Amino acid sequence: MTPQRPLAQTLSTPTRSLAGTAADHLLGTDTAERMAEEFGAAARLAARSIAAAAGPTTGPGPAALRARLDAVDLRTPLGNTAAALEEATELYLRDAVYFHHPRYAAHLNCPVALPAIAAEALVTTVNTSMDTWDQSAGATLIEQRLIDWAADLAGLGPDADGVFTSGGTASNLQAMLLARNTAVAGKPGSLPERLAGLRIYASADSHFSISTSASLLGLGAEAVVAVPVDGLHRMDAVALQAALAADRAAGLHALAIVATAGTTDFGAIDPLPGIGALAAEYGAWFHVDAAYGCGLLGSPRHRGLLAGIEAADSVTVDFHKSFFQPIGSSAILVRDRARLALVSHHAEYLNPAAEAGRAPNQVDKSLATTRRFDALKLWVTLRSIGAEALGTMFDTVMDLAAAAGTLVKEHPELELAAEVQLSTVVFRYVPALPVPDGDLEPLANEIRRALYESGEAMVAATTIEGVRHLKLTLLNPQTGIGDVAAILEAIVAHGRRISGERTLGQVQA
Repeated sequence: MTPQRPLAQTLSTPTRSLAGTAADHLLGTDTAERMAEEFGAAARLAARSIAAAAGPTTGPGPAALRARLDAVDLRTPLGNTAAALEEATELYLRDAVYFHHPRYAAHLNCPVALPAIAAEALVTTVNTSMDTWDQSAGATLIEQRLIDWAADLAGLGPDADGVFTSGGTASNLQAMLLARNTAVAGKPGSLPERLAGLRIYASADSHFSISTSASLLGLGAEAVVAVPVDGLHRMDAVALQAALAADRAAGLHALAIVATAGTTDFGAIDPLPGIGALAAEYGAWFHVDAAYGCGLLGSPRHRGLLAGIEAADSVTVDFHKSFFQPIGSSAILVRDRARLALVSHHAEYLNPAAEAGRAPNQVDKSLATTRRFDALKLWVTLRSIGAEALGTMFDTVMDLAAAAGTLVKEHPELELAAEVQLSTVVFRYVPALPVPDGDLEPLANEIRRALYESGEAMVAATTIEGVRHLKLTLLNPQTGIGDVAAILEAIVAHGRRISGERTLGQVQA
């Protein structure tokens, strides 16, 4: 009988034959040092690009960039990382939008903390997946500890829990799913039958993800009742109570009430204590969308603006907005950890029900399966500089926005839409001479486009009561009032030029 060769010996030749092939580009024991070199090369390219950025954008147009991308033959590799990074510099870094620049004032994007960037290197390299304990071990405990920390900041109590998500939209979706499953639990009939007559109440200025969630969960966007707002764009609690009472009289039931702590446009914080009381009175799930305003949780001076959040059944927090973390870093926090079981699923190949409770599997309370270890960057940031430093930075941008609002109010050609509340400033340019036909909406869009194309600054735009406005979103503590003044001066200069050209054109016509 011929003796069998050991399995390792049998496979040794084919394994060795992989040397010098694509397998050499995988991270492993033999390539760890090369990984560090290539990480360093990429970091140096990014650092040079950050340092050299003359403005927040070069103002590229889609057609020009698409032509450059279309010229790349993806079937023919460049042969090494250095060449590929050089190409990426031309195709991406050269024309990237740089949120760190002090004259970026468009969307809710922030510059990121250096410790968080360093932590991302660890996360990407190890490539931990946050679904089961046997894939994440210490990472699971770090995430859970941060959830406890955030829930404690919000005052949700000893039974609170939660999980990290990719962003506020995902967190809001999970909150509405928990609310829906709570409302229909134990009721007879099919799910569509049990969903009939359920309503979600949110302010007219709430995030669109609430309506999207209602559609995804089988309720339909029409199940979301848009409650009017007051002069500061906060939910009108009196109007909410009236809507709840009228719907109850009509046989409809309050599934959830969503209060926003920091609306996208105005940074408005809905009256949380009053809304929480109404949620309790009507048996509705009380959700606070604090994706933007969560930075107040760490604020040394403004934490009181979130009074009432402690009564919430769930809270959305976006650390990648006001805690200065890289995208994505969000979480849903819940007052009662038992509620998370409403979204649990068990698979024999992953987290079998028979083994539930033996190990802390984060997938048991997440809508995602494979998920990055996004908690580490916040952990390293907190351990490096502390939560108070982050809160102080948020206070700084709030102070800056208040000063910017004063500049707008004092300028004869700028009109403030509402008092500044967090770190956004909504206003419009009103020319000294009337615009033909009184058409200010295209003017606002053209001013914004002119700023972008020049690369000197970036601002956002929104529509308030049918009128197009410009918006400064200030989330950079390194932006100074001089930068804001320069942005406003550029807006006025472009506004004068564009409105003058229009006036001249109409006269000539």
